[in-house]
Amino acid sequence: MKFKKKNFYIRNQIYDFNITDPTTLKVKEFYEEFPFPNYKINDDKKSILEEGNKNTFLKKLKEFIGFNKLLIEVGSGTCQLSNYLAIGTNNQICAFDTSLKSLTLGKEFANKNDIKNIQFIRGDVFDEIFEKESFDFVLSNGVLHHTKNPAKAFSNIASYLKKDGYILVGLYNKIGRARTILRKYLFKIFGKNLLLKLDPVLRKFKNTSEDKIQAWIRDQYLHPLESTHTFDEVLEWFKLNNIEFINSVPECSLFGSPVSNLFEKGIKSTLLERLFQQFLMLTNRFGSEGGLFIFIGKKNK
Repeated sequence: MKFKKKNFYIRNQIYDFNITDPTTLKVKEFYEEFPFPNYKINDDKKSILEEGNKNTFLKKLKEFIGFNKLLIEVGSGTCQLSNYLAIGTNNQICAFDTSLKSLTLGKEFANKNDIKNIQFIRGDVFDEIFEKESFDFVLSNGVLHHTKNPAKAFSNIASYLKKDGYILVGLYNKIGRARTILRKYLFKIFGKNLLLKLDPVLRKFKNTSEDKIQAWIRDQYLHPLESTHTFDEVLEWFKLNNIEFINSVPECSLFGSPVSNLFEKGIKSTLLERLFQQFLMLTNRFGSEGGLFIFIGKKNK
C-alpha cells in the first residue's frame, strides 16, 4: 500500500498517522473507552466466518468482491468486517479507523487467527492519506454520520476509488432513525433496564460480554456526534463525485421488481417513492435496528 501522506509511526504493526482535528479526536476518544462493535468472548476465525455468512448481504458482498482486489474499510472499528472479508481470499484489505484501541483489537484477532492480508491504519478521514484511485472497493458503513462534515468525508473517500470501482456507504436515515431517537430520550429518563427491553438488538445479545453490550448502547444512544441523511441527499453526493447509483438497502423503488443481486443496476425510482420507502423504515427492521440505510455506487470512467 502506497500512502500519499508520508509522516506516520508504526505501533504494534499498525500505521499511525497523527490526528490533530479536535472533532475527530473527540470521536476517537469516545471509541477508545468502549471500542465498537467489539468481539464476543469466544470469537475466532470460524465464528466470524459463520456469522458473516449468516448475513445474506455480507455474504453476497464478499462473493461480489471476488479475488485479487484492493479494498478499504473506512471506519473499520474493531475490524470484524475486514477480517471476515479477508478470510479465504487473496484480497488486500486496509482497515482504517481513528481509534488505535479498536484497530489493536482487530490486529490481535488477525494475528491470533493467522489472517495476513489486512493492513491496519489509524488516521483522519479528512486527511489526504491515500493516493487517489487506489482501491477497487471503498466500504464505509455507519461511519460518515459521525464526522463533522459527512458530504466532505464522502467526497474524500470517493476519490480513493478506481474507475469502475464500487463504493458502499451506510448512513442513519433522517426519517428511519426516529424510533432510536425516541428510545434515546426514554433511556435518559428511565435508564438501561428499559433500554434492554426496548432495543431489539440488545434483546438478541446472548452469551455476549458486558463490554459489547456497553459498546452498542454508547454507539446508538450516547454518541457525541451524529447526523441523519436522506436518500436524495446521498444521490446528490453520488452525482457530485461522478458515482453512478447501483442499488440501495432498502430499495429506492416501491413498485419495481427487485433485482436478484444488490450489486446489479437497480432503479432510483421517483422522489415520492423514495420518500415513502423512508417512512416505511419506521415500521420494519431497518427502523427498529437504528435506521441505517445503504447506498451502493460505481465510479464512472
